Amino acid sequence: QVQLVESGGGSIQTGGSLRLSCAASGRRYSFRSMGWYRQAPGQEREFVAADVLGDGTKYAASVKGRFTITRDNAKKTVDLQMDSLRPEDTAVYYCHAEVFVGPPPNLSLEAYWGQGTQVTVSS
Repeated sequence: QVQLVESGGGSIQTGGSLRLSCAASGRRYSFRSMGWYRQAPGQEREFVAADVLGDGTKYAASVKGRFTITRDNAKKTVDLQMDSLRPEDTAVYYCHAEVFVGPPPNLSLEAYWGQGTQVTVSS
């Protein structure tokens, strides 16, 4: 089992910045990816950003150029620096991780979620 714990959410005005952090703990796993999703009220959960092993960083079009994801493999943490925040960024942000399970070469992936942290951007 992997536990993901987020921190750093809060309320801020348009144009401000927030930094979210996520730390993974639990059994010793190798992570394929660590990233962030978000869910606004009445909306589907959507992809925000991820750092994927061997494939670099990925961003949703709506946040590209404003958000920056950084991952520390040794510490098993992933941060999301959010700049130039807009009211439409308001959502609960969830940390997400994919881990490799099983003996090689028959590896499979398991996905884990954090409990979520609220980000509210007011105009």
